[in-house]
Amino acid sequence: MIESAVLWLLKFLAVPTVGLTSVFLIAFVSATLLPLGSEPAVFAVVKANPAMFWPVILVATLGNTLGGVVDYWIGYRAKVAFAKERTSRWFHWLKRYGAKTMLLSWVPGIGDPLCTLAGWLHLPFWPSVIYMAIGKFGRYVFMTVTLLYVPDGWWKWLGEMGNKLFG
Repeated sequence: MIESAVLWLLKFLAVPTVGLTSVFLIAFVSATLLPLGSEPAVFAVVKANPAMFWPVILVATLGNTLGGVVDYWIGYRAKVAFAKERTSRWFHWLKRYGAKTMLLSWVPGIGDPLCTLAGWLHLPFWPSVIYMAIGKFGRYVFMTVTLLYVPDGWWKWLGEMGNKLFG
């Protein structure tokens, strides 16, 4: 039963089959406090269909920003859980620079907790969301364009190595 559910989920999230839906879901989940990167999914869809560059970037940005909004609301409602953070340097830094700190919401490892702490500090919601979206949009454009300049032969070699190691 569990195995069939996992197989169904993997099939549902298959990038070539679903595309933008997969990108949205993966970007959303990766923006929550779960450790998942969305850049490979974004790159895979763009590589498979270069004409979809901007729609994929925009859908990934939307999904990742909405995931950041979830983090914000978790923090907004979880003051007690983060009470010890009042003395940390993050608290003072976020309080000093306000919603503009959400430009760093894209940084792996600290971006998601920043969104959560922004909510906990009750930073202004819409400015926080706008800065989150700007930071996440910039990351997706930069990462995808950079990865598109990697020669196709390298990706083929990497796939073959993966098949040898894990196949």
